[in-house]
Amino acid sequence: MIKVHHLNNSRSQRVLWMLEELGVEYEIIHHQRDAETRLAPESLKKIHPLGKSPVLQDNELIIAESGASVDYLARTYGKGQFAPQQSATDYNRYNELMHYAEGSAMLPLIMALYVRKLGEAGAPLGPRISSEIALHIRHLATVLGENEFFMGKMLSAVDVQTTFVLEAANVGGGLDKLPNLKAYLERVQSRPAYKRAIERGGPYSLGA
Repeated sequence: MIKVHHLNNSRSQRVLWMLEELGVEYEIIHHQRDAETRLAPESLKKIHPLGKSPVLQDNELIIAESGASVDYLARTYGKGQFAPQQSATDYNRYNELMHYAEGSAMLPLIMALYVRKLGEAGAPLGPRISSEIALHIRHLATVLGENEFFMGKMLSAVDVQTTFVLEAANVGGGLDKLPNLKAYLERVQSRPAYKRAIERGGPYSLGA
């Protein structure tokens, strides 16, 4: 059986959502953050040297990155529904967006989180970080356009990857002036599989 080493309020939620969309049986192994540092517990280092969540186990296979886990699940269990074939004309666009979510779009959002903790010391970095966040969110709005999902009419692994980015941006009202992204986020969060993943995974404030 597939096992997911899960940490609440983390990218691990992507993996749970993907599994629920696929209808694949899986087990969640819950790990709790340190109450003071909010960091992942030492127990995760027994599963993978990085000691971070998520970690996906499928028999002997262990994958630590959420993007790699989502892509693996889509390719292995998706029956061609959640990722295009490598020979398809839209595969390179799919591959770019899969990497873009973490490689570019998520970085300034993470930086904003840490810089806020610096208080006045981090204030000089604020305008640059804000402009980078706005750049990437506007780009995603353009890529989505009036489509139902990022790859067109059907949900794909790209949506599972990108929704986490949009949820993080939306916490500070970053989607308020981009109605297509706002409507998109509400649309995917209303999916039964998304809701089941929240119920099974536990508290997830980004989805609020």
